[in-house]
Amino acid sequence: MSNASIGSPEQLRDPNYTPPLAKAIPLGIQHVLAMFVSNVTPAIIVAGAAGFGFGSNSPDFPELLYLIQMSMLFAGVATLLQTITLGPVGAGLPIVQGTSFAFLPIMIPLVAGKGVDGLAAVFGGVIIGGMFHAVLGLFIGKIRFALPPLVTGLVVTMIGLSLVKVGIQYAAGGVPAIGTPEYGSLLNWSAALVVIFVTLGLKFYARGMLSVSAVLLGLIAGYIYALMTGMLTFDTIASSWSNASAFALPQPFKYGFEISAAAVIGFCLMGFVSAIETVGDVTGITKGGAGRDATDKEISGATYADGLGSTVAGLFGAFPNTSFSQNVGLIAMTGVMSRHVVTCGAVFLIICGLVPKVGGLIRTVPIEVLGGGVIVMFGMVVAAGVSMLSDVNWNRRNMVIFAIALTIGLGLKLDPGALQHMPDTARILLTTGLLPAAAIAIVLNLILPDELSEEATEEVSGGMAGHGKGSLPAE
Repeated sequence: MSNASIGSPEQLRDPNYTPPLAKAIPLGIQHVLAMFVSNVTPAIIVAGAAGFGFGSNSPDFPELLYLIQMSMLFAGVATLLQTITLGPVGAGLPIVQGTSFAFLPIMIPLVAGKGVDGLAAVFGGVIIGGMFHAVLGLFIGKIRFALPPLVTGLVVTMIGLSLVKVGIQYAAGGVPAIGTPEYGSLLNWSAALVVIFVTLGLKFYARGMLSVSAVLLGLIAGYIYALMTGMLTFDTIASSWSNASAFALPQPFKYGFEISAAAVIGFCLMGFVSAIETVGDVTGITKGGAGRDATDKEISGATYADGLGSTVAGLFGAFPNTSFSQNVGLIAMTGVMSRHVVTCGAVFLIICGLVPKVGGLIRTVPIEVLGGGVIVMFGMVVAAGVSMLSDVNWNRRNMVIFAIALTIGLGLKLDPGALQHMPDTARILLTTGLLPAAAIAIVLNLILPDELSEEATEEVSGGMAGHGKGSLPAE
């Protein structure tokens, strides 16, 4: 599909341009394919941590279907808020919203082993945190100084590092299989490796949508492999399909509402970080698609939509939404800036969310196959963080800030027992690893002087002091 057949160069750069419907619909579905797997993965991981996900014998396992359904439905609703707008809510740009990985390190400790009962506190945090997130739209431009690349890069890296263990466990057979002979079997790993190799092959050697949708296509290849090896049977697929209804509406407060200090604080703090990420995505869209900077109205509107979309999602049993960066790259790749194209994708997501049979198929994906995709996705989160850190001027001051924040954050994540005597709220927040790392980096970056002599760190660097300057000029 050539750009000339869609519109003139001026039209393609205009967010308000409406391409012919026959071309807008496939372009919109293309956006959905690029983010589909990432969008439903958080629901699967939270359910697994709670104890009713893939591989479990929990009677609550069917609840996973509802969580998947809501992930699709409210990603579509939140995307509509961005593209169609509602008063000051929404940027009026082609921003695709989806369930955010960033909140997983907060949600996993909140639900760990608690089953469906653990979700009430999570959704209480989602709703209140979403409101706080929306309020940030009033002054988002004034707080960007507190999150330079040193802090944002560290936060994104910590998000990925907090989650890589999940990918390995899934690829080996899932948490319920730990301690059994099947855990880590060659068959389990072979399914995950098929996904990884197909994903890498498409990502590096294919072009266009084949490359953009590499993870989705890798999962399809792993799914076929699971059928060929007997890990998955057609009877299982048919049963899941037939047991899922053809249409279902969301239920408000399906899992209840509980105010937990740890959940509220955690979601509000991560909302702060997510808001800054959205500012970056909005800027990336306007620069890549229209060749201009984002306006203050677009930035504040996008932040309002982020928060309101998350609040509404929490009311019905969906997790926080944020702008999806992979779709920013897709806009730059296609050169189509029209927000109405993304509106078509949002409608497609909403339709999928109202049809539980779609979720019924997703939940038949073997956990080992999903593990291969998760390894790639969470590894890419770490890589994205490292890419952000490449913009840091690695002088001695920044090295010390990064060292202290990473050591304490990652250390508490790896050994949560070190805080066993702390109150429950503090323990849950600190053992995420992410929040203490972010807080330490933000505070130290604001209070430490700009200069630190080379001799001040040589004595503890073990001969590995490093002399990188990042992409910034030397001072």
